[in-house]
Formats: sequence, C-alpha cells, structure tokens
Amino acid sequence: MAKRAKVAVLKSRPETVLEDYEQLMKLADFEQHLPRENTTILKDNISWHFPFPGANTTPWQMEGVTVALRKAGFKDISCVQNKTVVTNAFKGEDLNNYVPLFRKYNIPVLYNFKPEDINWVRYQPKAKMLVLDKIFPEGIHIPDYFFGKNIIHLPTVKCHIYTTTTGAMKNAFGGLLSTHRHYTHTWIHETLVDLLAIQKEIHPGIFAVMDGTTAGNGPGPRTMYPVIKDYILASDDQVAIDAVAAKMMGFDPMSLKYIRLAHESGLGVGEMSEIEIVGADISRENWGFTVGDNGASRVGDLMWFGPMKRFQKLFFHTPLVNVFILGSEMYHDYYRWPRKDRLTFEKWKEETTWGNLFNDYLQKGSLAEPLAGAGV
Repeated sequence: MAKRAKVAVLKSRPETVLEDYEQLMKLADFEQHLPRENTTILKDNISWHFPFPGANTTPWQMEGVTVALRKAGFKDISCVQNKTVVTNAFKGEDLNNYVPLFRKYNIPVLYNFKPEDINWVRYQPKAKMLVLDKIFPEGIHIPDYFFGKNIIHLPTVKCHIYTTTTGAMKNAFGGLLSTHRHYTHTWIHETLVDLLAIQKEIHPGIFAVMDGTTAGNGPGPRTMYPVIKDYILASDDQVAIDAVAAKMMGFDPMSLKYIRLAHESGLGVGEMSEIEIVGADISRENWGFTVGDNGASRVGDLMWFGPMKRFQKLFFHTPLVNVFILGSEMYHDYYRWPRKDRLTFEKWKEETTWGNLFNDYLQKGSLAEPLAGAGV
C-alpha cells in the first residue's frame, strides 16, 4: 500500500505565530525531507509588489520558517527572487518587510533575472513532459543555481484567475521558468505538472509552508477580497498541500486540472481520502470561495483560452507583448492600487490583528529575539 501524504495544519494567532510555524514544520517532519547538508532556498511568493493582504508571503511566514530552520541547525539558507510583468522584486521584498529579515538572519538574496547572480542552462528532463518540450522546442532552460539545493516554497492560500487556486505548485512557476513563461499560459495546468517533475529531479528536498492567516478570495493572485482565516499549512507533498488548501477554500481538489494531473502522474497526492491531516481538524472547513473576474482576467481569458489564442504567437512572441505588459501595469499599479486596493490594505492594517502585526514588522523589522548559537 502506498504511503499516505501528510499535511500539517494549525490555527494560529499573532501572539504565537512564530512558535506556531515551528510547531507546524515539525508536525510535517521537515527535517526528514530537507537534507541539512544542502543549501536551502527560500522561494517566497510576491504576486504583487504592493503589500496586498493574502497576495504575498507574509513577514511572519518568512521569519517563522527561518527561525525554525536556524534552530534545527540549517546554516546555509538563501532566497531567490523573480520578477513578473506586473511585479518588481526589489519593491516587493521592501514593501512586504522581508529586507530586515534577510539582514537579521544573514540570508543572501539572488535574483534569477540578474546574470551576475544566476545563469540559465538548458535542461533535458528525465520525466516525459506534458507540454514544456513543445512550448520551448529550442530547449527548456532553468536556473543553474537550483541544482542540488533544497527548496521551501512560501505561498499563501488564495484563488487564481487561471488555475482557480494557487499555492505550492504554482510557486515554482516564477523561479524555475524565465521571463518567457507567459508562453505557457494556455497550458498552465500541464506546465505546473511538468515543473513539479523537474523539481523532483533537481532538488534533494522540496517542502512548502503556506500562510492562510489572511486568505485571498476572488480574482487572484492580486486583486482579491482578503478574509481572515488564521490557518497555516505545511507539507513535503506539493500536490497534497494544494489539495488541502483548495478543499478549505471550498473547491473539489480533484476537479482542479493541475492537481488531478499531478496526482495521476504520481507526483503527489490529490485525493483527500489519501491525505493524512495532522494538527487542526479541518473536516468542516468550507469557505465558499469563488474566483470571479477582473479587467485583467477578462483580457487573459480572451487571449489565452478564447478565440484569440490562435494569434498568441503574434501578440506574445513579438514586441507586441510590450503593449499587454504596459496595459497590465497601468491596470494594476495605476488604477487598482490607488483607487481601491490600497484602501483595502490600509483598512486591513487598522482593523485586523494580522494587519496590526504587519504594522509591528514595519516598526520593528522582526518579532524574534536573536538566536544564540543558531548560525545567525
């Protein structure tokens, strides 16, 4: 009988969140899945450089995971950042309060779009690819820095306009594919499965720690409706943690194509009956989340999945792509943020306990005391 997947889930509160993250990771047996002798990459999730609640790795998620690793004797820790057409990595790590943590814990940050930090090399996967070899017939290129290193994905619990939900599997998208990753959007579900297969070949250890203290309902991964849920999750099984998060949000995990395909490919477990959940009882959790649409998603649906997709090489493989990049930036940064989403962020900071905690990070930079003898 195949071994069941394990996903740890805990309720948390701001007063104990760092200790909760350490307990969570222990419940998910992180030390068994991450060889201590290898460098461990922290792959945070910056879906939007603005600090919109639910969209990005939280500072307490980053610090809680780092403290747990340091206490367990993991001394070689780094962080890898990527950019997207709507995300500035430097602005994102600053506005989301990661920079003081990198300094405090001596974590070097590498940027996969800076040649002086990371080279992209052609890689021939051992696993049969579903789509990547066809999308990139000239060869699949991935960062050379990733080979032989552990990786911990740090996503949040939220919806996504193209994949319904997004989490650990989608978090590999920005780090492992180059700026031409938009070529894959029509086949995004298959792409995520291919990327997980590649990760299993190049990383000695893969782990995910997901923050659902404020979850994102609606047309994510950016323009959402933040909902306080107080949950955090962890697992070495990228498929299982995404399945559990999807179930909590109110979706049938196996109805989501990327989860079903990964399960059928043997890359993880998507069937809830085959997942052992430790920690909190989530059997009654059903948040009733829905994705919906925004301006960007309606354009994307037309171009990636609708009647215009047959012209995508004209629009997205030529300089015309810059028109869509500019349009996305104008919509998100110059329309949505100043007119609506900044107000949501300010209200969250003032009226919720997690928003108050974010303010604490703005003022203090860190919550934890210095770790004596922990390699800091």
